[in-house]
Amino acid sequence: MLVLATIGYFDYTYRLPRLTVVLVTPLLLIALPAWFVWIRKRPSSGGERTVVVGDDLGVIEEVAREVDGTLLGYLCPTNAVTTTKRVEAITDGGSASVGLERLGGLSRMEDVLVEYDIDTVVLAFEHAGRAEFFGALDACYEYGVSAKVHRNHTDSVLTASSGVGTLVDVEIEPWDIQDYMLKRAFDLAFAAVGLVVLSPVIMGIAAAIKLDDGASILYRQERTAVFGETFSVFKFRSMVENAEEDTGAKISDEDAGGVDPRVTSVGQILRQTHLDEIPQLWSILRGDMSVVGPRPERPELDSDIQTGVVDWQKRWFVKPGLTGPAQVNKITGKDPSEKLRYDLEYVRDQSFSYDLKLVTRQVWSVIIDMMGTRRKE
Repeated sequence: MLVLATIGYFDYTYRLPRLTVVLVTPLLLIALPAWFVWIRKRPSSGGERTVVVGDDLGVIEEVAREVDGTLLGYLCPTNAVTTTKRVEAITDGGSASVGLERLGGLSRMEDVLVEYDIDTVVLAFEHAGRAEFFGALDACYEYGVSAKVHRNHTDSVLTASSGVGTLVDVEIEPWDIQDYMLKRAFDLAFAAVGLVVLSPVIMGIAAAIKLDDGASILYRQERTAVFGETFSVFKFRSMVENAEEDTGAKISDEDAGGVDPRVTSVGQILRQTHLDEIPQLWSILRGDMSVVGPRPERPELDSDIQTGVVDWQKRWFVKPGLTGPAQVNKITGKDPSEKLRYDLEYVRDQSFSYDLKLVTRQVWSVIIDMMGTRRKE
């Protein structure tokens, strides 16, 4: 509409029929988005090209019997084949006694998705929490391939609530395209406005940190993102330089209400007011994080927590966020089980309206904390 109106405004010799604008309006605003939504829907007919991906031949056999579409074969590690008594040791590729062609190991998954033009991947892992499971989901997400799981080998947090039958869809992208665009637009607006409005605060914090001990202003950490991938996040330095050089990665004693001797005097104020988190707005602009979602942990801490907390990896099904239900309810990494409960609540119930509610509560919480800090001073 803007292009047509501009042509008609500047080119007086071109008479733009008003009817054209009237007809173009519903075409662009209604028909075009509706067409995009329609072409995203995959056909439900039995002609889908499917492969089974797993790490246990017994589970692969069980799952393969439930596939309705065109089943081309399966992918599994070589050691899963060679250690199974029923199957002869074979190289990467070939056939096995499950009655299907083995298309290769898990490392060939991306090649197989492209080479065979796969529509659906059925995951047949003995344990859904394995790193390979999330790697397979990540490949499906990157290539726009649907993922299904067997009801007996997964958890309800992974699957669509409306799913019927033995094989159910994994909600790799739980947001509809319209809601996703709305959420991303909100992330961009929130981060951009936040960086502009807080620019004087940012400069003040940078000066305070530099005057405090003369060391670096920012520090970078690796954090865990969707499907177990990692990304770099920046924060204002609130501890002494190289604070974890001797201790390694560990949760701060302040998370349990104690005193962490590594925290600087300026860092104490930054932590109490959450101002040390401001540089993470840049990660939101880049798309590594969202405003709302489970707080990303460091990979080292993720590995430690996984040994003691079942289903911890299920937090990885959504993009990590600056805030979330756990942060709003003052739950820290010192209580990973309770933190997981709140994070899974978000994974199941996420929506844009829920995001706005959590952001409002978090902003109000920050204001209260800042007022409390001023009273102490």
